[in-house]
Amino acid sequence: MARIVVVGAGAVAQVTVCKLARRPDLFPEIVVASRTFSKCQRLAERYPQARIIPEALDADNTAATVALLRKYKPELLLNLALPYQDLPLMDACLEAGVHYLDTASYEPPETPLYEYRYQWAYHERYAQAGLMAVLGIGFDPGVTNAFVAYAAKHLFDEIHYLDIVDCNAGSHGRPFATNFNLEINLREITQPGRYYEDGRLVEVPPLSISQEVRFPEIGVRKAYLIFHEELESLVKHFPTIRRARFWMTFSESYLMHLKAFMNVGLTRIDPIDYEGHPVVPIKFLQKLLPDPASLAPDYKGWVSIGVQLRGIYQGKPRTAYIYTNIRHEWAYQDCGSQAIAYTAGVPPAIAAELMISGLWKRPGVWNVEQLPPEPLLERLPAAGLPWKVVVDYPLDFIDVPE
Repeated sequence: MARIVVVGAGAVAQVTVCKLARRPDLFPEIVVASRTFSKCQRLAERYPQARIIPEALDADNTAATVALLRKYKPELLLNLALPYQDLPLMDACLEAGVHYLDTASYEPPETPLYEYRYQWAYHERYAQAGLMAVLGIGFDPGVTNAFVAYAAKHLFDEIHYLDIVDCNAGSHGRPFATNFNLEINLREITQPGRYYEDGRLVEVPPLSISQEVRFPEIGVRKAYLIFHEELESLVKHFPTIRRARFWMTFSESYLMHLKAFMNVGLTRIDPIDYEGHPVVPIKFLQKLLPDPASLAPDYKGWVSIGVQLRGIYQGKPRTAYIYTNIRHEWAYQDCGSQAIAYTAGVPPAIAAELMISGLWKRPGVWNVEQLPPEPLLERLPAAGLPWKVVVDYPLDFIDVPE
């Protein structure tokens, strides 16, 4: 049994706390800390069967986080806040002697560019302190990394081509909304698309490449090439991969609104002067649009996320598709969530169990694919995320268009 601290109280954190609260045998006390104290209080009220302690915290303030950790002396901190806060929270865990996990790689506030090098630089310090940090344990990144590790271990002698495919075919009935933090979402998809090929990083204009992808239970949807941080770690840890890409679907309504926001400057991340006050347009836009957690009651339809792989097994070509399909309605019934937040929020709860129990125990800083995939994947179905493997799957697309 261990005390843990969850930093963040947004849509993803709400799912993680939902799952953690059901395991008082492992987590007898859960401290939930966020800048928005009222959200922490609501989580404590929602799960009276668990001992949840709400705390106010500015996660950018390392000293404040250290003070919180020294007050409660947890074994593990779950960072479900913003990517900008990864490094301050990793610093705090080092100083206070607490294990760490997060769901997304660090991103400098002034530059919309995901890179793991900032966090990989902590490896020796964490190892010397006897502490473990697990990076990117959401679904994508996270479970997708474990899918690739599982495939490399059980299905392929060499993986040559990797396509991660992510489709939200659900509908929430709003003209425009994002499924997680709007600022992070729009920064991610408005930056140039990038993919790895033959050991180099290829950059293309944002959303300039698309392909028709066939998703189980959903059918064919147009998916757009974007950059996602797990590509960076996967090509490093599986050097036989010749090309790695990430594809995501967007509705026509979403793209129409996004184009309008971009055209009028509402996706800008630099401050502008408004009547003598600095205002960041994307932060202002976030205040105007729905809270992702508020979408859950009306959300209907499928979400499908998986990895499509091509390579060699016993000297012969092989393909495989490993994926998870769930419905928004199932996520709402289980944790009062929409399915995008659910897919991202369930894996950290499982990872916390694995770290606390010692099934994942390795001092240093690690990406998910560097850890045994079986303990995570074995627990996913019972936690609400079933997954399926199809070997020799007829994959629909191979080449990037000119």
